[in-house]
Amino acid sequence: MFVFNLSSAFIAFFAVVGPPKVLLSFARLAGTRTTRELRRLAAWSTVISAVIGLVLAYTADFVTSLFHISDQSLQLAGGVIFFIYAVALVLGIHLGAGDDEEDEHLRNPMVDGLRELLLPYIASPLAITAVLVASLFKDDWGWRTTVVGAYVAVVVINYFCVAALAPLMQRAHRTSLEVLSRLLGLLLAAVGVELFLNGLAGLGVHIAEGH
Repeated sequence: MFVFNLSSAFIAFFAVVGPPKVLLSFARLAGTRTTRELRRLAAWSTVISAVIGLVLAYTADFVTSLFHISDQSLQLAGGVIFFIYAVALVLGIHLGAGDDEEDEHLRNPMVDGLRELLLPYIASPLAITAVLVASLFKDDWGWRTTVVGAYVAVVVINYFCVAALAPLMQRAHRTSLEVLSRLLGLLLAAVGVELFLNGLAGLGVHIAEGH
C-alpha cells in the first residue's frame, strides 16, 4: 500500500507546482517585465500561494465535510487528476495554460501578473488537490503541519529559482524546462497511480502488495 510521507508529499508538490512549472509560467511574463518586477511578482505570488496552502491544510476536514466528500473519494479523484496531468506533461501539453496574448491586460503590472499566475501557480487546482489529499492522509495536527512545511518549502524554492533566474528567463529558451517537466511528469504519474490504488484499498478492494 502507498505510504504518504514527507518525501512523497514534497515530491507531489514539487511536481505539480515546483520550479519547472513555475518557471514556465514566469517565462511567459518575462518578455514584458523587468527583472525587478519579476522578483516582486514572485515574492507576492509565493506569499499568497503559501497562505492558501496553509489554510487548506488545516481546514481539509471542514472542506470535505462541507461537500460530503470521503477521504477515499478524494484519493481516487486526486489520483486520476495527477495521472491525467502527468501524461499531459510527458506529452508536452500544459493543461490550464491558456493563450493570454489576446486578453486585455490590466494597467497595474503587478495585479495583472498575479491574475495571470492565479490558476497555473497561486491557486493551482492540482496543488489544492495535492494539499487536501496529503492533509487527510493522517488525522492529526502534527501531520498537517508537516504537509504545510513541505508545501511552503516548495514555494520558497520556487521564489529563489525565479529570483535567481529572472535575468536568464528574459533570454533563455524553454526547451530545458520542458525536458525537466516531462521527467517530473513520469514521477507524478506514479504518485497518481499509487494514490488511486490507495483509495481503492480504503474502499475494501483487495490489492496485492508489491515489492
